[in-house]
Amino acid sequence: MSEVVEVVPAVMDGERLDRFVALMTGLSRSVVSEMIAAGGVCCDGETMAVGRVRLVEGQTVAVDLATAPVAGLPQPDPNITIDVVHVDDHIIVVDKAPGVVVHPGAGHPDATLVNGLIHAFPEIVDVGQAERPGIVHRLDAGSSGLLVVARTAEAYEVLIEQFADHSAGRRYRALVWGTPTAPHGVIDAPIGRSRRDPTRMAVAADGRPSRTRYRVVEHFDEPAQLAVLECSLETGRTHQIRVHLSSIGHPLVGDPVYGQRRPVLTMTRPFLHAEHLELRHPATGEVVEFHSPLPTDLREMLARCARRRDDPLDDPAQGMTEGH
Repeated sequence: MSEVVEVVPAVMDGERLDRFVALMTGLSRSVVSEMIAAGGVCCDGETMAVGRVRLVEGQTVAVDLATAPVAGLPQPDPNITIDVVHVDDHIIVVDKAPGVVVHPGAGHPDATLVNGLIHAFPEIVDVGQAERPGIVHRLDAGSSGLLVVARTAEAYEVLIEQFADHSAGRRYRALVWGTPTAPHGVIDAPIGRSRRDPTRMAVAADGRPSRTRYRVVEHFDEPAQLAVLECSLETGRTHQIRVHLSSIGHPLVGDPVYGQRRPVLTMTRPFLHAEHLELRHPATGEVVEFHSPLPTDLREMLARCARRRDDPLDDPAQGMTEGH
Protein backbone atom coordinates (compact mmCIF):
# COMPACT_ATOMS: atom_id res chain seq x y z
CA MET A 1 0.00 0.00 0.00
CA SER A 2 2.36 2.72 -1.24
CA GLU A 3 -0.30 4.83 -2.97
CA VAL A 4 -2.40 7.57 -1.40
CA VAL A 5 -5.45 8.85 -3.27
CA GLU A 6 -7.59 11.89 -2.44
CA VAL A 7 -10.29 13.85 -4.24
CA VAL A 8 -9.78 17.62 -4.29
CA PRO A 9 -12.42 19.18 -1.99
CA ALA A 10 -14.12 22.50 -2.68
CA VAL A 11 -11.95 24.30 -0.14
CA MET A 12 -8.81 23.34 -2.11
CA ASP A 13 -10.14 24.41 -5.52
CA GLY A 14 -7.41 26.46 -7.20
CA GLU A 15 -4.67 25.22 -4.85
CA ARG A 16 -1.24 24.31 -6.21
CA LEU A 17 -0.62 20.60 -6.74
CA ASP A 18 2.57 20.50 -4.66
CA ARG A 19 0.93 22.21 -1.69
CA PHE A 20 -2.08 19.89 -1.87
CA VAL A 21 0.14 16.79 -1.97
CA ALA A 22 2.15 18.11 0.99
CA LEU A 23 -1.08 18.54 2.97
CA MET A 24 -2.46 15.10 2.08
CA THR A 25 0.78 13.23 2.82
CA GLY A 26 2.38 15.32 5.56
CA LEU A 27 5.61 15.43 3.53
CA SER A 28 7.61 18.61 3.01
CA ARG A 29 7.23 20.64 -0.19
CA SER A 30 10.84 19.86 -1.16
CA VAL A 31 10.24 16.11 -0.86
CA VAL A 32 6.98 16.43 -2.81
CA SER A 33 8.80 18.30 -5.58
CA GLU A 34 11.26 15.42 -5.92
CA MET A 35 8.39 12.92 -6.05
CA ILE A 36 6.66 14.92 -8.80
CA ALA A 37 9.92 15.06 -10.77
CA ALA A 38 10.21 11.27 -10.37
CA GLY A 39 6.73 10.78 -11.86
CA GLY A 40 5.15 9.80 -8.57
CA VAL A 41 2.12 12.11 -8.68
CA CYS A 42 -0.89 11.71 -10.99
CA CYS A 43 -3.96 13.87 -11.45
CA ASP A 44 -7.01 12.17 -12.97
CA GLY A 45 -4.70 9.41 -14.21
CA GLU A 46 -2.19 11.77 -15.86
CA THR A 47 1.38 11.89 -14.54
CA MET A 48 2.22 15.45 -13.53
CA ALA A 49 5.57 17.02 -14.38
CA VAL A 50 5.45 20.18 -12.26
CA GLY A 51 3.96 21.16 -8.91
CA ARG A 52 2.70 24.62 -9.80
CA VAL A 53 -0.40 23.27 -11.58
CA ARG A 54 -3.64 24.59 -10.08
CA LEU A 55 -6.18 21.96 -9.06
CA VAL A 56 -9.93 21.90 -9.64
CA GLU A 57 -12.53 20.61 -7.20
CA GLY A 58 -13.39 16.98 -7.90
CA GLN A 59 -10.07 16.00 -9.46
CA THR A 60 -8.43 12.83 -8.14
CA VAL A 61 -4.81 13.07 -7.03
CA ALA A 62 -2.81 9.86 -6.59
CA VAL A 63 0.62 9.83 -4.93
CA ASP A 64 3.06 6.93 -5.16
CA LEU A 65 4.89 7.11 -1.83
CA ALA A 66 7.54 4.70 -3.11
CA THR A 67 8.96 7.61 -5.15
CA ALA A 68 9.86 9.56 -2.01
CA PRO A 69 13.63 10.16 -1.87
CA VAL A 70 15.51 7.98 0.62
CA ALA A 71 16.74 11.12 2.37
CA GLY A 72 13.12 12.01 3.00
CA LEU A 73 12.31 8.70 4.69
CA PRO A 74 12.46 8.27 8.48
CA GLN A 75 15.76 7.21 10.00
CA PRO A 76 16.25 5.22 13.24
CA ASP A 77 16.69 7.30 16.39
CA PRO A 78 17.80 5.63 19.65
CA ASN A 79 16.93 8.74 21.65
CA ILE A 80 13.15 8.35 21.26
CA THR A 81 11.64 6.67 24.30
CA ILE A 82 8.97 4.09 23.50
CA ASP A 83 6.59 2.73 26.14
CA VAL A 84 5.78 -0.75 24.82
CA VAL A 85 2.55 -2.17 26.29
CA HIS A 86 2.60 -5.38 24.26
CA VAL A 87 4.79 -6.94 21.60
CA ASP A 88 4.70 -10.23 19.72
CA ASP A 89 5.80 -11.44 16.30
CA HIS A 90 2.96 -9.57 14.56
CA ILE A 91 2.06 -6.37 16.43
CA ILE A 92 3.51 -3.75 18.76
CA VAL A 93 1.20 -1.79 21.07
CA VAL A 94 2.70 1.40 22.47
CA ASP A 95 1.52 4.01 24.96
CA LYS A 96 2.36 7.28 23.20
CA ALA A 97 3.48 10.18 25.36
CA PRO A 98 1.94 13.63 24.78
CA GLY A 99 3.97 15.93 22.56
CA VAL A 100 5.36 13.12 20.43
CA VAL A 101 4.50 13.25 16.72
CA VAL A 102 3.64 9.81 15.36
CA HIS A 103 5.53 10.00 12.05
CA PRO A 104 7.65 12.48 10.09
CA GLY A 105 5.85 15.13 8.09
CA ALA A 106 5.88 18.80 7.23
CA GLY A 107 7.48 20.66 10.13
CA HIS A 108 8.47 17.41 11.87
CA PRO A 109 11.19 15.72 9.81
CA ASP A 110 12.54 13.63 12.68
CA ALA A 111 12.35 12.86 16.43
CA THR A 112 9.00 11.11 15.92
CA LEU A 113 7.59 7.89 17.32
CA VAL A 114 8.35 6.16 14.01
CA ASN A 115 12.02 7.12 14.28
CA GLY A 116 12.15 5.39 17.64
CA LEU A 117 10.18 2.39 16.42
CA ILE A 118 12.45 1.64 13.48
CA HIS A 119 15.44 1.78 15.83
CA ALA A 120 13.85 -0.71 18.24
CA PHE A 121 12.11 -2.81 15.55
CA PRO A 122 14.08 -2.31 12.30
CA GLU A 123 12.02 -4.95 10.47
CA ILE A 124 9.05 -2.56 10.21
CA VAL A 125 10.80 -0.37 7.62
CA ASP A 126 9.35 -2.59 4.89
CA VAL A 127 5.84 -2.69 6.39
CA GLY A 128 3.14 -0.41 5.00
CA GLN A 129 3.88 3.08 3.70
CA ALA A 130 7.53 4.04 3.37
CA GLU A 131 7.28 7.38 5.19
CA ARG A 132 5.21 5.93 8.06
CA PRO A 133 6.24 2.24 8.33
CA GLY A 134 3.99 0.01 10.41
CA ILE A 135 1.51 2.79 11.18
CA VAL A 136 -2.14 1.80 10.73
CA HIS A 137 -3.78 4.63 12.71
CA ARG A 138 -2.63 7.81 14.39
CA LEU A 139 -2.92 10.01 17.44
CA ASP A 140 -2.52 13.78 17.37
CA ALA A 141 0.82 15.03 18.69
CA GLY A 142 -0.83 16.49 21.78
CA SER A 143 -2.82 13.35 22.56
CA SER A 144 -1.53 10.45 24.60
CA GLY A 145 -2.40 6.77 24.79
CA LEU A 146 -2.58 3.52 22.89
CA LEU A 147 -1.42 2.94 19.34
CA VAL A 148 -1.01 -0.40 17.57
CA VAL A 149 1.79 -0.84 15.04
CA ALA A 150 2.07 -3.64 12.48
CA ARG A 151 5.27 -5.66 12.60
CA THR A 152 4.69 -7.62 9.37
CA ALA A 153 3.13 -6.91 5.99
CA GLU A 154 0.43 -9.49 6.68
CA ALA A 155 -0.48 -7.90 10.02
CA TYR A 156 -0.53 -4.48 8.36
CA GLU A 157 -3.13 -5.51 5.79
CA VAL A 158 -5.38 -7.11 8.42
CA LEU A 159 -5.17 -4.13 10.77
CA ILE A 160 -5.73 -1.60 7.99
CA GLU A 161 -8.92 -3.47 7.10
CA GLN A 162 -10.12 -3.44 10.72
CA PHE A 163 -9.65 0.31 11.02
CA ALA A 164 -11.25 0.84 7.61
CA ASP A 165 -14.37 -1.16 8.49
CA HIS A 166 -14.42 0.33 12.02
CA SER A 167 -14.32 -3.06 13.73
CA ALA A 168 -11.32 -1.99 15.82
CA GLY A 169 -12.56 -0.28 18.99
CA ARG A 170 -10.97 2.89 20.37
CA ARG A 171 -12.07 4.67 23.51
CA TYR A 172 -10.80 8.02 24.74
CA ARG A 173 -11.04 10.03 27.96
CA ALA A 174 -11.66 13.76 27.47
CA LEU A 175 -12.21 16.84 29.64
CA VAL A 176 -14.45 19.44 28.01
CA TRP A 177 -15.88 22.86 28.69
CA GLY A 178 -19.48 22.78 29.91
CA THR A 179 -21.65 19.67 29.94
CA PRO A 180 -23.55 18.16 26.99
CA THR A 181 -27.31 18.34 27.53
CA ALA A 182 -27.75 14.61 26.93
CA PRO A 183 -25.76 12.28 29.21
CA HIS A 184 -24.86 10.17 26.19
CA GLY A 185 -25.24 10.42 22.44
CA VAL A 186 -23.71 10.29 18.99
CA ILE A 187 -22.24 13.24 17.11
CA ASP A 188 -22.91 12.47 13.45
CA ALA A 189 -21.41 15.24 11.32
CA PRO A 190 -19.14 15.07 8.24
CA ILE A 191 -15.59 16.36 8.62
CA GLY A 192 -13.45 17.98 5.93
CA ARG A 193 -10.84 20.68 5.59
CA SER A 194 -11.74 24.10 6.94
CA ARG A 195 -12.65 26.66 4.28
CA ARG A 196 -10.92 29.35 6.33
CA ASP A 197 -7.72 27.40 6.98
CA PRO A 198 -6.95 24.24 4.95
CA THR A 199 -4.48 23.08 7.62
CA ARG A 200 -7.41 22.68 10.02
CA MET A 201 -10.42 20.37 9.94
CA ALA A 202 -14.06 21.36 10.40
CA VAL A 203 -17.61 20.06 10.20
CA ALA A 204 -18.37 20.48 6.50
CA ALA A 205 -21.30 19.46 4.32
CA ASP A 206 -18.91 18.05 1.70
CA GLY A 207 -16.73 16.31 4.29
CA ARG A 208 -16.36 12.60 4.95
CA PRO A 209 -18.97 10.83 7.12
CA SER A 210 -17.86 10.95 10.76
CA ARG A 211 -19.42 9.58 13.95
CA THR A 212 -18.30 9.97 17.55
CA ARG A 213 -20.13 8.34 20.44
CA TYR A 214 -19.85 9.96 23.89
CA ARG A 215 -20.89 9.36 27.48
CA VAL A 216 -20.70 11.89 30.32
CA VAL A 217 -18.72 10.37 33.19
CA GLU A 218 -18.41 13.23 35.66
CA HIS A 219 -19.28 16.92 36.16
CA PHE A 220 -17.16 19.64 37.82
CA ASP A 221 -17.94 23.12 39.19
CA GLU A 222 -14.36 24.22 39.86
CA PRO A 223 -12.17 25.66 38.44
CA ALA A 224 -14.96 26.02 35.86
CA GLN A 225 -18.02 24.20 34.53
CA LEU A 226 -16.35 21.10 33.05
CA ALA A 227 -17.20 17.49 32.26
CA VAL A 228 -15.28 14.27 31.78
CA LEU A 229 -16.42 12.35 28.71
CA GLU A 230 -15.76 8.86 27.46
CA CYS A 231 -15.60 9.01 23.66
CA SER A 232 -15.65 6.12 21.18
CA LEU A 233 -14.83 6.46 17.51
CA GLU A 234 -17.09 4.91 14.89
CA THR A 235 -14.92 6.50 12.18
CA GLY A 236 -11.37 7.79 12.32
CA ARG A 237 -11.02 11.22 10.72
CA THR A 238 -8.20 13.65 11.38
CA HIS A 239 -8.85 15.54 14.65
CA GLN A 240 -12.30 13.91 14.78
CA ILE A 241 -13.00 14.06 18.52
CA ARG A 242 -11.59 17.57 18.83
CA VAL A 243 -13.65 18.86 15.89
CA HIS A 244 -16.87 17.10 16.90
CA LEU A 245 -16.79 18.22 20.54
CA SER A 246 -15.99 21.78 19.51
CA SER A 247 -18.87 21.71 17.01
CA ILE A 248 -21.40 21.03 19.78
CA GLY A 249 -20.00 23.80 21.97
CA HIS A 250 -17.93 21.61 24.30
CA PRO A 251 -14.30 21.89 23.14
CA LEU A 252 -11.49 20.05 24.87
CA VAL A 253 -9.79 21.80 27.74
CA GLY A 254 -6.32 22.83 26.60
CA ASP A 255 -7.00 22.61 22.86
CA PRO A 256 -5.10 25.49 21.20
CA VAL A 257 -6.69 24.93 17.78
CA TYR A 258 -10.34 23.98 18.36
CA GLY A 259 -10.71 25.34 21.89
CA GLN A 260 -12.72 28.42 20.84
CA ARG A 261 -10.27 30.71 22.69
CA ARG A 262 -11.13 29.26 26.08
CA PRO A 263 -8.42 29.48 28.78
CA VAL A 264 -6.20 26.40 28.91
CA LEU A 265 -6.45 26.04 32.74
CA THR A 266 -2.71 25.30 33.07
CA MET A 267 -2.97 22.53 30.45
CA THR A 268 -0.13 22.50 27.93
CA ARG A 269 -1.97 20.19 25.53
CA PRO A 270 -5.52 19.02 24.78
CA PHE A 271 -7.03 16.82 27.49
CA LEU A 272 -7.46 13.72 25.33
CA HIS A 273 -6.17 10.24 26.14
CA ALA A 274 -6.61 7.00 24.16
CA GLU A 275 -7.32 4.75 27.12
CA HIS A 276 -8.69 1.58 25.51
CA LEU A 277 -7.94 -0.35 22.33
CA GLU A 278 -9.72 -3.48 21.15
CA LEU A 279 -9.00 -5.43 17.97
CA ARG A 280 -8.80 -8.89 16.44
CA HIS A 281 -5.26 -10.17 16.57
CA PRO A 282 -4.08 -10.29 12.94
CA ALA A 283 -2.51 -13.75 13.34
CA THR A 284 -4.96 -15.59 15.61
CA GLY A 285 -8.24 -13.74 15.05
CA GLU A 286 -8.66 -13.57 18.83
CA VAL A 287 -10.11 -10.36 20.26
CA VAL A 288 -7.42 -8.63 22.32
CA GLU A 289 -7.83 -5.57 24.54
CA PHE A 290 -5.35 -3.08 25.95
CA HIS A 291 -5.79 -0.34 28.54
CA SER A 292 -3.74 2.73 29.42
CA PRO A 293 -4.20 4.72 32.67
CA LEU A 294 -4.37 8.50 32.57
CA PRO A 295 -0.89 10.04 32.49
CA THR A 296 0.32 12.26 35.33
CA ASP A 297 -0.55 15.64 33.80
CA LEU A 298 -4.18 14.63 33.21
CA ARG A 299 -4.57 13.07 36.66
CA GLU A 300 -3.21 16.25 38.22
CA MET A 301 -5.69 18.34 36.23
CA LEU A 302 -8.62 16.26 37.48
CA ALA A 303 -7.30 16.49 41.04
CA ARG A 304 -7.72 20.27 40.84
CA CYS A 305 -11.37 19.95 39.84
CA ALA A 306 -14.27 19.97 42.33
CA ARG A 307 -17.26 17.76 41.53
CA ARG A 308 -20.72 19.30 41.32
CA ARG A 309 -22.75 18.84 44.50
CA ASP A 310 -25.92 18.22 42.47
CA ASP A 311 -24.23 15.99 39.91
CA PRO A 312 -27.08 14.13 38.13
CA LEU A 313 -24.71 11.23 37.58
CA ASP A 314 -25.06 10.44 41.29
CA ASP A 315 -28.66 9.41 40.50
CA PRO A 316 -28.57 5.85 39.06
CA ALA A 317 -31.67 6.56 36.99
CA GLN A 318 -29.98 9.56 35.37
CA GLY A 319 -26.62 7.90 35.03
CA MET A 320 -27.81 4.93 32.98
CA THR A 321 -26.24 4.97 29.54
CA GLU A 322 -26.24 2.89 26.44
CA GLY A 323 -23.45 0.43 25.80
CA HIS A 324 -20.63 0.97 23.34
